[in-house]
Amino acid sequence: MGERIYGYHAIEEGLKKAFAGSTLYLVRNGGEKLSRLEFAARCTGKVAVKKVSRDELDRMAPGMDHRGALLDLGGPRKGASRLKEVSVEEFLSSLSDDDGALVLVLDGITDPHNLGAILRSADQFGVDLVIIPERRSVQANETVVKVSSGAAQYVTLSVVTNISREIERLKASGFWVYAADMNGSPSYGMNFDRRSVIVMGSEGSGISSLVRKNCDYVVSIPMRGHIDSLNVSVAAGILMYEFRKSH
Repeated sequence: MGERIYGYHAIEEGLKKAFAGSTLYLVRNGGEKLSRLEFAARCTGKVAVKKVSRDELDRMAPGMDHRGALLDLGGPRKGASRLKEVSVEEFLSSLSDDDGALVLVLDGITDPHNLGAILRSADQFGVDLVIIPERRSVQANETVVKVSSGAAQYVTLSVVTNISREIERLKASGFWVYAADMNGSPSYGMNFDRRSVIVMGSEGSGISSLVRKNCDYVVSIPMRGHIDSLNVSVAAGILMYEFRKSH
């Protein structure tokens, strides 16, 4: 099989971009929601629909909470990612001198549910590029696509080998870099530049020291509760909102 998508909403979005040769697998007698997916798949004119038993679908998607549906993205690029991936260099070359942009750098996010939630917010707040490292980080897998409700397929990603080097490349193109840390300046008083990079650290250890050295500012989210930190996906959403308030 090629890249697989499961989850009702994620499959809905995946069908909009599916290649010819893709296949939607549905359990027999799956009910009204799965019938709607079948109708959407047939309307594309590119996606085959196959009815299988639940046991067979379980074997095709071991350990997945597939809810009776699985989309296998096939076609001429079978096995390749259907997500929007570019290099940082390609992204920068697409910007004109007057363009503002918001880039989100994720320094070692390891939980696919956090990455999925971040990508969903990134789509809603119009993030222009999300950068994730090639190593020591979760990649945009089936769980991530499902948690994002399909939004992962609309967010432009760049998977890089060296975050610090790419931050330096962005700074050379006029970007200012803001590291998220609980000891930083309050986000509500931060004047985000029209070309901004927001760096979020890993769930446990935060931003690595080498990456932090390349950041221009450290920004925090003021809190009044009893717990001293926010989930990284929630914090990322708040900082994206703070940027969009003024841009």
